[in-house]
Amino acid sequence: MKKKYFGTDGIRGRVGQYPITPDFMLKLGWAAGMAFRKLGACRVLVGKDTRISGYMFESALEAGLSAAGADVLLLGPMPTPAIAYLTRTFHAEAGIVISASHNPHDDNGIKFFSGEGTKLPDDVELMIEELLDAPMTVVESEKLGKVSRINDAAGRYIEFCKSSVPTGTNLAGLKLVIDCAHGATYKVAPSVFRELGAQVTALSAAPNGLNINDNCGSTHMQALQAAVLAEQADLGIAFDGDGDRVLMVDHTGTVVDGDELVFIIARDMAERGKLNGGVVGTLMSNLGLELAFKELDIPFVRANVGDRYVIAELLERNWLVGGENSGHILCLNHNSTGDAIIAALQTLMALRRRGESLAQARQALRKCPQVLVNVRFGGGIDPVKHPEVVQACERVTQAMNGRGRVLLRKSGTEPLVRVMVEGEDEATVRGHADALAKLVTEVCA
Repeated sequence: MKKKYFGTDGIRGRVGQYPITPDFMLKLGWAAGMAFRKLGACRVLVGKDTRISGYMFESALEAGLSAAGADVLLLGPMPTPAIAYLTRTFHAEAGIVISASHNPHDDNGIKFFSGEGTKLPDDVELMIEELLDAPMTVVESEKLGKVSRINDAAGRYIEFCKSSVPTGTNLAGLKLVIDCAHGATYKVAPSVFRELGAQVTALSAAPNGLNINDNCGSTHMQALQAAVLAEQADLGIAFDGDGDRVLMVDHTGTVVDGDELVFIIARDMAERGKLNGGVVGTLMSNLGLELAFKELDIPFVRANVGDRYVIAELLERNWLVGGENSGHILCLNHNSTGDAIIAALQTLMALRRRGESLAQARQALRKCPQVLVNVRFGGGIDPVKHPEVVQACERVTQAMNGRGRVLLRKSGTEPLVRVMVEGEDEATVRGHADALAKLVTEVCA
């Protein structure tokens, strides 16, 4: 069945526009509470990021859950991976995150975690959607859910993050700049690194409800680059609004993306015999990452874009490490979902074990030139499946002889075909991309 509300990462949209409205959130809380109670559940954790609409939606969800007879534990502003972790440790039946991740403050959304701290199964999401179309009822007064607040949630998560590195780890002498995006990591991230001994300068750690992701964080790296250079720091760490993405800046001010961080972490685990298989990337992971893992004899597979698909592939293969170039990085030996603070700590440990700077470590991954051309099309024809286009893609792939890659995919939001070609020589790559884009234009004419 096609889902009406749930996308690949929960429910998201513009605040005040259906379904991101208080009345829908009330009904969603009730529907979720009823669904979890059908499964024998009665306790749900609710956390949020720092955007101003979180207050409104937290109250609406709380009322709906209580009306369905589900007890509610409120966490306040906490990173998304913290809610996944706390859902498990409190033995709750589900966790709810009120967040729109890296989006601006006037967007918001809802993500759910199962009691295991993983994405909800499709059948549970469908059950919630069916209940959303049913009349809302209220359980008897004596069965109404109770609401309480977990006051030590931040401290619990800080200790969890610190436990992901060896006992006795001391980062004394390490000078860091951390950009918290005025988001959910604004308290816990600086505390984690300071308590481990690092000297920390915190940027964008004063949320006011409106400044989340506003020219800061992992989607706007310029301020962090400038601060690393000005402070003469060893490196910089940038989180997104809900703390499940991380990018870095080396001491020269160069941005280090998710592909490079996944490489550093996986190479270190492989050298220590801890990798337990291979690595999962996505269709957009740089070809250089695939070739680098091939040289190291580390298996590498691609999933569709989206951390949901990366997680599914990891779980199916019983592997531990995966990620996206956007900075969603999964270390399933530590947490059940993408965790930016954990990934940053694993990167620092990998650098320390090799005695390398971030700038030195990233040079071991030779990223391939990538050219992306967007082609607009209309009508009912699917240019990606057109025989001439398919044959042309095959010819280009054969011509690059295993040292290049072609990807054509339709945009999910616009009438565009994205033509992407990667290879070792930029001029050759651009020539192939332009030729394929011209052919797509012709078959659509």
